[in-house]
Amino acid sequence: MSKNSPRANPLQIVIVTGPSGAGRSTAINALEDLGFEAIDNLPLSLIPRLLDGPPLTRSVALGVDVRNRDFTTKALMQLVDALPGQTDAEISLLYLSAREDVLTRRYSETRRPHPLAPNESLQEGIRRERELLGAIQSRSNVVIDTSDLSPHELRAEVTKLFAAPGDAGLSVLLNSFSYKRGVPHGADMVFDCRFLRNPHWETELRSKTGRDQRVVEYVTVDDRFSAFFEKITDLTDLLLPAFHDEGKSYLMIGLGCTGGKHRSVAVAEMMGKALANKGWQVSIRHRELERQAKPGSGDT
Repeated sequence: MSKNSPRANPLQIVIVTGPSGAGRSTAINALEDLGFEAIDNLPLSLIPRLLDGPPLTRSVALGVDVRNRDFTTKALMQLVDALPGQTDAEISLLYLSAREDVLTRRYSETRRPHPLAPNESLQEGIRRERELLGAIQSRSNVVIDTSDLSPHELRAEVTKLFAAPGDAGLSVLLNSFSYKRGVPHGADMVFDCRFLRNPHWETELRSKTGRDQRVVEYVTVDDRFSAFFEKITDLTDLLLPAFHDEGKSYLMIGLGCTGGKHRSVAVAEMMGKALANKGWQVSIRHRELERQAKPGSGDT
């Protein structure tokens, strides 16, 4: 994950780079959502001009990769070394990395030729790019390995690293999951729903999900549900304001069951509504349902 966290500073310039398929666009979008002015694929020679004239009034995120027409490792390193003399903003070089097999899978899904090997194999392009960027990774003060991160989790990591305390408020992600596949990376709190009645054993409910009202009714009829939901609600009522006051900008709550399809999904949906009604910014992710929706997935 990250080598270092950037120092707290009102204004930041974050240069985002890394191999194609490692998540650069996702990271830039996350920074833009934090209020950064986002500029992607700007030629390196034009970046110093951004700092000419009046001082910055907003933080800036700059996307840089091998497709930039004047990109070289030396030119990027010279730029990073020169920027502190032109601005009082905090300079961060954010490098996104991933394993070669992951980059191959992600980039092949785009069905586009690799910019460093337009007429050769995708693997050759990926290897050339990794070699070219290796020196940059070693100089970066923030490195995130995205190999095992979903886009949601990468956005969460970027938010944790670069959100100014108090600026972004507190965003809550409810993430339902299957314990068979492990607890979601980066979860701050996890609640186990496996003790509740399992709709999987009811033939007419097995193919449904926790979004179906019949599944919700089946789960909530469990004698233990009301006390369970009341207690986790009481706990979030206590902790969310405390996290917010502490300056935390992002919180992930995991809700797990055996298959990640019925009980955890139903509880996540109900919890999301309860938190939203109290004014919290809430998003919901159902990890296993997303996997099942992908072409070629045979998961049950």
